[in-house]
Amino acid sequence: MNEEHLLRIQAIAEAALLAAGKPLSVDQLRDLFAEDERPARQVMEHVMVLLEEACEGRGFELRKVASGYRLQVRQEYAPWVGRLFEEKPQRYSRALLETLALIAYRQPITRGEIEDIRGVTVSSNIIRTLLEREWVRVVGHRDVPGRPAMYATTKQFLDYFNLTGLDQLPPLSEIRDLEEIGREIEKNMQAEIEFESPSRSDPDEQTLH
Repeated sequence: MNEEHLLRIQAIAEAALLAAGKPLSVDQLRDLFAEDERPARQVMEHVMVLLEEACEGRGFELRKVASGYRLQVRQEYAPWVGRLFEEKPQRYSRALLETLALIAYRQPITRGEIEDIRGVTVSSNIIRTLLEREWVRVVGHRDVPGRPAMYATTKQFLDYFNLTGLDQLPPLSEIRDLEEIGREIEKNMQAEIEFESPSRSDPDEQTLH
């Protein structure tokens, strides 16, 4: 396959990623082409490497996450790009961040087990928010009386934090406590350029400032 053909595939992939506004997998990118011109998987993976290199020195980058590839503004330019938007990213309570951290590190885990570790009741609004954000999902039920739901993180959780897998989370041995995990998650959230309408604040949660 000559260089001109590779550059054409690269341009098509770049256009698709810009238009999609969400991660696209290698197979989804390959499916953009008619069957008789569809690039082999290895070719498409090579094209993504070329596209990543082409983004060097530009204001955006190609990032691989759990669901595939996406084009996003580089973190160092977030303060300037953020001024384009009047609405600020939604902020989450420490209780929600600690709950999310426990699910990420101890999954699958039940609400009761989270409460045992944190020593306080987990608000139903926290669980609902995590489910609505599609950061967590129910993966089964614990075989105990009441059969409580067990929660685990999702691909959307990994995508949001620019992770390809849970193995990229910092080791628990390097983190002193849940509060520190919460601070790290909050830091990652603020670094993301995800502008959306803030939802009505939860009376059971104290938002971070």
